[in-house]
Amino acid sequence: MNNLKTIISMILITTLAGAGAQDKNFHNFIVEDISGNDYDLSQLQGKKVLVVNTASKCGLTPQYEDLQSLYEKYKEQDFMIVGFPANNFMNQEPGTDDEIAEFCQANYGISFPMMSKISVKGDDMHPLYLWLTSKDQNGVLDAEVSWNFQKFMIDEEGNLVGYADPKTKPFDEKIVDWIEK
Repeated sequence: MNNLKTIISMILITTLAGAGAQDKNFHNFIVEDISGNDYDLSQLQGKKVLVVNTASKCGLTPQYEDLQSLYEKYKEQDFMIVGFPANNFMNQEPGTDDEIAEFCQANYGISFPMMSKISVKGDDMHPLYLWLTSKDQNGVLDAEVSWNFQKFMIDEEGNLVGYADPKTKPFDEKIVDWIEK
């Protein structure tokens, strides 16, 4: 009888521990913005969020223009874009946070939140990106970041609902349909 209780207890503990890993969502993270301040992602509850890893010296950098236009078009409809500069691909984001902020403002007039430069893959991957890219963490899908400007779609409750590859343009039907539904 004691063995049966032990086995049942272990099954319950294992089940609860596994479920707990997927209880974490986007809103549980606090990140650092490009000015060095804490940015609690829970403030985005109730909004759809497009998370994008960015770079200033990439062939896809002109996507900043469409990202800004997308943000301006839908920001009044509970939509937000959050940019995460990353230098993981061929040294295409070598600048400091100040240099990145200056570049984004001067060249594209970026007004959506930009965060401090992070790593989006590898041994030093930021915990948010570990959650975004790992089904074990997000409970939905595995989605390794393949290049700059990969886009992750987060629903109003902070759940990952999908992603778009780096070459997918911000006004692509997949993204617009998701925002508008």
